[in-house]
Amino acid sequence: MRHTDEPDPGRIDALLDDAEVLTATYDDYDTAAARSRAGARRTVRGAACRQDPGAAPRRYPSAHEQAAHDLSLAVALVLNAPEAAASLSRLVDHDRIDPEGAVVFAALLHLTGHRDAAQFWWQFAAGGGNRTAAFCLFLAHQQRAEFKDAAYWRHQSRHLPGSGRPAAAPALSSLLPETVRHDLLSQCHHGRHPTLPAALEAVINRLRVDSADEDFGEVPQPGPSLTADLTRGTGGAPAG
Repeated sequence: MRHTDEPDPGRIDALLDDAEVLTATYDDYDTAAARSRAGARRTVRGAACRQDPGAAPRRYPSAHEQAAHDLSLAVALVLNAPEAAASLSRLVDHDRIDPEGAVVFAALLHLTGHRDAAQFWWQFAAGGGNRTAAFCLFLAHQQRAEFKDAAYWRHQSRHLPGSGRPAAAPALSSLLPETVRHDLLSQCHHGRHPTLPAALEAVINRLRVDSADEDFGEVPQPGPSLTADLTRGTGGAPAG
């Protein structure tokens, strides 16, 4: 990413209570109007840059477009991390649920279009002190031109105390097949929103959904076979 200050990569109810920050701030917020205002400011800045050849060009013409790209790249990098499979497996271990696995699960949900559910799980992880989750929330809010929330989570990504647990040893196998992981990064490189192959997307879409959350709607829950299904890349079908 282009940022130079990126963050380092209980009881559930208590963690979620801690994560419920600014949830009602933008109930009446007009995102389209905010983007229109940003576009007008961009026109003015563009004219100034044309008069100043020394001005450094932006890769993307607006803050929310840059944030969308950076979030896609962050998600791809999270899923490429060698510890992603182990973290996700610990999330479904009901004896000791690991909030760090929620960062990985949220990345999968984001790729498959479950944006509100992804925010739910990122807030769960941030409530457990995960700085990467806070950074993803910063980008998600920045993408929607929700700048007050974005500033809050940017601050959190720099100042959260962290989980206090030693880093786990990387898993022997990656969460996604190598070709899929490579393709996610390639799509980001070409400026596209990365997507999973249909078979793997179906794994996510088949997950059990808990009763609708009043803030985030339907929130998919990780299942015990999720890590194995994704690692095999078979979409849940028996390996041949």
